[in-house]
This record gives sequence, structure tokens and C-alpha cells, in this order.
Amino acid sequence: MSMIRDLRAAVRPAFRKASGAGDAHPCEPLGDSVVDCAVYREGRRASGQLAPGAALAQVREAGEGFVWIGLHEPGEAELAGIAKEFGLHPLAVEDAVHAHQRPKLERYDETLFTVFKTVRYVEHTRLTATSEVVETGEVMVFTGAEFVVTVRHGGHGSLRSLRHRLESSPELLARGPSAVLHAIADRVVDDYLAVAAAVQNDIDEVEIDVFSTETTGSGGMETAGRIYQLKREVLEFKRAVGPLLRPTQLLSERPMPSIDPQVRTYFRDVADHLARVHEQVVGFDDLLNSILQANLAQATVAQNEDMRKITAWAAILAVPTMITGVYGMNFTHMPELHTRYGYYVVLVAMVAVCVAIHRGFRRNGWL
Repeated sequence: MSMIRDLRAAVRPAFRKASGAGDAHPCEPLGDSVVDCAVYREGRRASGQLAPGAALAQVREAGEGFVWIGLHEPGEAELAGIAKEFGLHPLAVEDAVHAHQRPKLERYDETLFTVFKTVRYVEHTRLTATSEVVETGEVMVFTGAEFVVTVRHGGHGSLRSLRHRLESSPELLARGPSAVLHAIADRVVDDYLAVAAAVQNDIDEVEIDVFSTETTGSGGMETAGRIYQLKREVLEFKRAVGPLLRPTQLLSERPMPSIDPQVRTYFRDVADHLARVHEQVVGFDDLLNSILQANLAQATVAQNEDMRKITAWAAILAVPTMITGVYGMNFTHMPELHTRYGYYVVLVAMVAVCVAIHRGFRRNGWL
């Protein structure tokens, strides 16, 4: 176990650097998961590097400002110390460590625990039956009167650029921890909008392929696989968006601890954008169901047309088969066996009947 812990400690910093998890202002080395730690007063970042406990003590001593700590995939031991310093509830801490949580908003005394599902569109040259379309991660936010603790899981959704943007707008950070929570929610929902637009392009491409004339046979089965894969990815997207509707409504409508009343108004815009994305995703799901049904119907029609052609040719060939079968019975006394031109008359009759049947089938659209 000690070897595994040592390996994890050696690998994680490299992963954080590669995935963009590192920030410009690291904390004291309390653990590999600590990305950034800063004290903000009147919307401006205080200088110097402090451990989370010392930063919180400084805020309490000054009686103003708040602490913002950023973590990336912390372990139980790494988060336990911070949880003790900031009074985080054990149940929320357990959720933050193990991840794979449903988007939600929970209140523990004067602390809010919010879970967001981050979504990233995976670029691909052409959608296939095995293409990954959306990649999900998680951002958990502990919001108190004097602190914000963000816990991120996944290789995307870094909050570094968001932190820098907020630091360049002191009037936003001056509103306290609730301004950080709003900025995170707004960033997540804006990403949803971008991903929804990209997924719409994939759906349009599949829809064009389904209603083209080249999707019959094996091509139609390949398109069905692409539709099904896209439907699975849309379902994953839907699981990220749908459960977040209620938390954003609560944040925009009800008084919450540590949420500034002025900031609560801004959550209405987030809730409105989220509702629009949810409508889009539900529409994607319904549209993909219709496209899949259309593709299956096309395959059925193509099979029926093939069967009609086979049946028509079988009917045409049945005429000469019947005549030759009759005259192949080898009875001694059969009519017209000794006629001079009987053989040629029968051949002409067979061809004439076959041509007449063939024209009839073509006239009815069977051939």
C-alpha cells in the first residue's frame, strides 16, 4: 500500500500539469490535490502563500473577505484536514472524494454543497458506432460565509481561467463566495450550450445520411449503429443537465445561507439557460428516436422491395417450369408430341407469356 501511495504521489502532479489543473498560485504543500489557495478581500487577492487553515484564520481575524481553495481529485486523507478546518459535513466530504455523484444542492447548517456535472464535446472527423461524443466530469462546491472549496474530478473543466477572470473583476468577487458559486454554475451551463450546438451538428449529419438513398442494406445497419451510439451519448448529456434544474431554481428563488441576495438574481439567468439546454437535450432524444424508427422503416421497405422482386421473377420462371414439367412426364399418348412445329410453338408461347407477366409486374412497380 505504501508503494501505491508513493506512486500516486509521483504521478498525480504530472497529470495535473498535463490536464491544466495547475494554477499560478500554489498553496503550501499540504497534498498533491491542492491546486490553488487564496484569500480575497474587497474582491482582490491578498498577496502571499498560506495554508488553508492559516488563510481561514486570517479571514476570521480580519472579519472580512473569504478563502477560495481549489482541489483536484483529492483522497480521503488529503480532504480530511481541510474538512476539519472548515467544518465540512462528513457526508458531503465522502461524496466529494468518491465522485460519480448526481447533480444536486444540499444544505448542511450554514454550508451549501453543490454538485455540477461538467461536459466536454469530443471532436471527431466522422461519427461512428463507437465514437465518444461527450465526456463528463464533476465539480463540487462547498460554499460558506467565509470560504469556497471547489473539488474537481476529471481531466477537463479546469477552473483556472475562471479564477483569473474573476480576479480581473474585483466588483464580482467583492460579493463574496456566492459570486464564485454563480460563476462556476454559469461556466458549466455555458459549456452545456456549446456542447448542445456541436451535438446538433452530429444529429443533422446522421439525419441527412438516413434520408439519403445510400443507406439501404449494410449502409443502413451502419447508420443505425451510429444513431444508437449518439443516443447513448445524448443520454449521458441528459443525466448531467436534467437533475441540475431543481438546484438552479432553488438558488434563484429561495434565500440560501451564504448567498448574497443580489447574486441570487443572477442565478435566474443561469436557470433560464439551463432550462433551454434541457429542452434541447430532450428534443435530441426524441428526434433520435424518430430517426432510428425511420432508419428501421427504410430497412424494412428495402427488404420488402427485394422480396417483391424475387417473387416476381419466381412467378415469371414458373410458367416455363410448368410447361417443361408437363412435357417431361414422358407419357406415350400426349397431344402435339408429333407435331412438326410444336416445339417452336411452345418456346414462343413460353417467351410470350413470360414477357406479358414481366410487363405486368413492371407496370405495378414490382420490377
